[in-house]
Amino acid sequence: MDFFAHCEMLVRAGDKERFLSALFAPAQHRGALFALYAFNLEIARIREVVHNPLAGEIRLEWWREALRGEGRGSVEGHPVAAALRATIANYGLSAEQLTQILDARSFDLGTEPMRSKRDLEAYAEATSSNLIFLAGVVLDGAAVCESADLVHHAGVGAGVAGLLKAFPIHARRGQIYLPLEILQRHGGEADEITRRVATPSLYAALAELRDTARQHLQRARALFKNAPPAAFAAFLPVALAGPTLRLMERQGYNPFVELDLAPWRKQWLIWRAAHNPALIFAKS
Repeated sequence: MDFFAHCEMLVRAGDKERFLSALFAPAQHRGALFALYAFNLEIARIREVVHNPLAGEIRLEWWREALRGEGRGSVEGHPVAAALRATIANYGLSAEQLTQILDARSFDLGTEPMRSKRDLEAYAEATSSNLIFLAGVVLDGAAVCESADLVHHAGVGAGVAGLLKAFPIHARRGQIYLPLEILQRHGGEADEITRRVATPSLYAALAELRDTARQHLQRARALFKNAPPAAFAAFLPVALAGPTLRLMERQGYNPFVELDLAPWRKQWLIWRAAHNPALIFAKS
């Protein structure tokens, strides 16, 4: 089996934004990007495929062992794990950062609410910023390390936008990523989300969280002029964050109804940003 081709197939089917972004990377690095993105997809989907948190934690621990080089036989028989291990070896990726993604994803397995804005930003840093950074290392080696602040703000901004888009899905599962700190500041309570009641306090809290995402994207835009050009493809998925936030400000927006950009629009936004990288962080 061609493990990297398998990863490409998974990303094409399950993460179209990152699949399209990887196509604008140099051909010799695409397999490694697909391995990273397939790993991310596998981890993000654990909550969907397990029946209880313990089963999810067992899967996360399996991946931790794989990153430590344990369980050799089962790892080599798993196409995503095998491709990821080869990518780590070929590019010197940080197993610690990959483990941080796993550790953060433990939150996805339960129904404990996100408590504070700081907690949410740490979650987005671990799951989104780390992925951008690792993709940047694949594309431009250690040079991306000089752009740590850019990677942080780009990842947190895009990560929060993604969580806002997924708000209806999480609400149906009884999961609360909207920090209680923000919701309660606007006079709301967690049961508004679990009961799926769109109150003025919930709308206000979601608007504040959109502002938080925009603040990070604006900081990233100011820093992007110093980014290593070879790593631009790692940032391309962020081009969808601003337009996604704008969708939530249309008349008639219901936070409990799923919404997304049209596939053709996603493709166009990524194509446009690939040809003019400054548009990755176009004002939203």
